[in-house]
Amino acid sequence: MISVIIPVYNDPIGLRDTLESLVNQKTGHDYEILVVDNKSTDQTSEVIKEFEEEYSDLIKSLEENQIQSSYAARNRGLEDAKGDIICFLDSDMWVQQDYLDNVHSYFDLNEGVDYLGCQVEIIDRSEGKASAFYDKKTGFDVQSYFEKRSFVPTCCLSVRSEVFKEVGGFNQELVSGGDKEFGRRVSKSNFGMEYLGDITVYHPARDSWRSINRKYFRIGRGDCQLQKIEGERFIEDAGFLHLLKKVINSPKVPSKLIEGSESFNFKVRLIFVFLVKRFSYFSGYWYQKLLSEN
Repeated sequence: MISVIIPVYNDPIGLRDTLESLVNQKTGHDYEILVVDNKSTDQTSEVIKEFEEEYSDLIKSLEENQIQSSYAARNRGLEDAKGDIICFLDSDMWVQQDYLDNVHSYFDLNEGVDYLGCQVEIIDRSEGKASAFYDKKTGFDVQSYFEKRSFVPTCCLSVRSEVFKEVGGFNQELVSGGDKEFGRRVSKSNFGMEYLGDITVYHPARDSWRSINRKYFRIGRGDCQLQKIEGERFIEDAGFLHLLKKVINSPKVPSKLIEGSESFNFKVRLIFVFLVKRFSYFSGYWYQKLLSEN
């Protein structure tokens, strides 16, 4: 049996896309969908109720109202999950009809694999926004994450339930980076880990510079927390002005990012989004650093 865990916070439209793709799976295997509402304040609960009433034998709603954290919400889902295989998806994602059948088949045919990451394809629905173009070009290099840092993002992760019994759940104190921290625990425990590019999940591109800002501010905070927990140096411990200079003069304003863009104006907007990303990351890192020192 497969348990699909979906944490959600204030995303009724995205959640509807996710659930519609999951209730229409073509598979002969049993599965359940656990939707964990993480203190939503909009119409999200109404969407959950609608689907739960229509698919009462398939969907179960849960709540995590104590801790505002996607990792806490995933841990809440793990408490009720009945599956031998646990799949995680984010609330704005969707999958093809054979997704769960492919996941089940891979684990069935590869008994030595306990932790499986798949490909994330970013879909740009923005009709020409620079932020969405940027996000599509730079987001979710899952194979690289796996090969270089022994983890995959939680949004494309499937794990045998026995792994959680051995290494525990996600670190819900982390603002971001819980996927990295969990992946390293799994790796150190010598479970079989694999990346499979033949299975794909779909993620919408972030279509505003504000959403890019929120994402990388959160990642910066999470990396600072991980540095304190694990001692890994994500960025050098230098003064903020030095880091700001790095943002502006970064050699990573990549040519691959702006090649193929249609106009000078669009290239300028792409570079602006890139600088927002860099500044947001460093700001998040130093915000968390100051927070932890006080």
